[in-house]
This record gives sequence, C-alpha cells and structure tokens, in this order.
Amino acid sequence: MIGKLIGAFIGHRIDRRDGEGGVKGAVLGAAAASVVRRAGPIGLLLGGAYVAKKALDRRKADRGAAKGAADI
Repeated sequence: MIGKLIGAFIGHRIDRRDGEGGVKGAVLGAAAASVVRRAGPIGLLLGGAYVAKKALDRRKADRGAAKGAADI
C-alpha cells in the first residue's frame, strides 16, 4: 500500500508539470508501482535502465546547450 501511495504521489507530481492536473499521473504512478513489484528484478532493471537513459539524454542536451552558448 505504501508503494502505491508513493507511486501515486510521484505520478501526480510528474503530471502537474503539463498544467492539466494530476489525476492521470497519480493513477499511472500507482499502476506502475504495482507492475514493477510484480515484475520483480526484471522490472526493476528495466526501470533503472529507463531512468539512466533519460538522465544520459538530459546530460547530453545540457552539454550541447552549454557548448552552443560558449560559441556565441
């Protein structure tokens, strides 16, 4: 139950970024928490790989923006 609440909170915070509320994100976060729990280590590995990929993409974008600003 705590996992669903944490997942719902995180989903709500993510969905609020687009300015259209947070109900859909809360539901998706709660569902994701139960899917990861049932998938076990494979789900945890896939989730970690997804987060690492997003962090790497963001880092590359930040470096590209900083390099472009330095050229000006």
